[in-house]
Amino acid sequence: MSKPKTKNDIAWEKLFEKYHVLDRIEKNGSLSISAKTIKEFREPRLMAKFDHRINLPQIFEKNRLAILPISRGDYVISHFDAYHTFENAKNSIQYFRLPDYIQSLSANNISSETVALNCALASGMLSDFLEEEQTTLLPTVCGRMGSGAFSFKILNKMESQFTNINVHNSQIEIDAAIEGIESLTLFEAKNDISDDFLIRQLYYPYRVWKDRVIKKVRPVFMMYTNGVFRFYEYKFTDSECYNSLYLVKQKNYTLETPIDTNIELPDLMEILDQITDYVPEPKIPFPQADVFERVINLCELLQEGDISRQKVTDQYAFDIRQANYYSDAGRYLGLIDKYYESGRKPVYTLSEFGKQVMNMPYKKRQLTLCRQILQHKVFNQAFRLCESGDVPNKPTIIQLMKQGSLYGVKAEETFLRRSSTISGWINWMIKLLQKDE
Repeated sequence: MSKPKTKNDIAWEKLFEKYHVLDRIEKNGSLSISAKTIKEFREPRLMAKFDHRINLPQIFEKNRLAILPISRGDYVISHFDAYHTFENAKNSIQYFRLPDYIQSLSANNISSETVALNCALASGMLSDFLEEEQTTLLPTVCGRMGSGAFSFKILNKMESQFTNINVHNSQIEIDAAIEGIESLTLFEAKNDISDDFLIRQLYYPYRVWKDRVIKKVRPVFMMYTNGVFRFYEYKFTDSECYNSLYLVKQKNYTLETPIDTNIELPDLMEILDQITDYVPEPKIPFPQADVFERVINLCELLQEGDISRQKVTDQYAFDIRQANYYSDAGRYLGLIDKYYESGRKPVYTLSEFGKQVMNMPYKKRQLTLCRQILQHKVFNQAFRLCESGDVPNKPTIIQLMKQGSLYGVKAEETFLRRSSTISGWINWMIKLLQKDE
């Protein structure tokens, strides 16, 4: 089944055809292209910003291509190994609190990456993660700035060799820089879940500031979602090699107290005992959204305002099909509503119930979401079959599904695909009970 095409897909296909891009890359190894040329088809800020592999246009994905900026108005396209997959995060979460005298920050109102970073600094999380004294850490440079000139090598995936790239006054953006006695830490921050990130977001700022300060420069990626701050510190072993990064350490934090985050098996069993009647299956496609954390994350993004499907696919780690699947999953649980703008363009919004849930403290929110899932017969029955933390196998789940009169699920292939969602959501509930030492 082919994926629906986005505006970027269509625009890039037209550009590739007009300028014979694939032939020129095959002949020369890479192709430099100006923002002016890109603008013939669509705005460069929309056409050339792909923070995750999943955002790449189909013609890039099919031909294993990536694009990098090399100046204020120029880009280079080739078979670059431009992305890095996140390492598995730990389950353990450390608790920190904001100082009592701080009134302008709240654990219940973290609406942006900037606010999340400010909370991390004020609470002492960054002092713990960076292993520097809290009193010595200060925010310094941030925002957009020029890169100056530097060169680097990047791995070419098709030829298994490195390509040399020259950068001259490209625009970079630093979400935050925190400086202490020992180091300058440069942060890339996101409030959406993803499997990977564009290395350039860490590498370009690192190259710029490595030559401007004497102390150690530390690239750190921060992801804030569902009340948890996840920090990943990387190091480039060769400062002139784009692909030389490795993970130094990873830690998770929260501003909510242990009593408000600790979920145990009796909490889930109490929910099961309280459910005496199942909710009728809604006339909404049965979910095909295996990663439940991403359902939550979509709801978090909607807390900032309604989002069109196009914006979801342009700005976050969703392709157009996933935007449909995960919004439908939210609708299935009563968390998300959908309406249409002029031209029948779908827009997603939090339902009134969804707003209530997303404003709950961590533990109450997770248990309310568990209740919404377990009120559906097939999920409830599958969860009750768990033994020693193991999810029932797919044939067992499919048998339960066939007995459940699920809306829009008829073909064997559809049963198989949708069964992965049941496994994924039950695994999410089980994971709530697991804690690293």
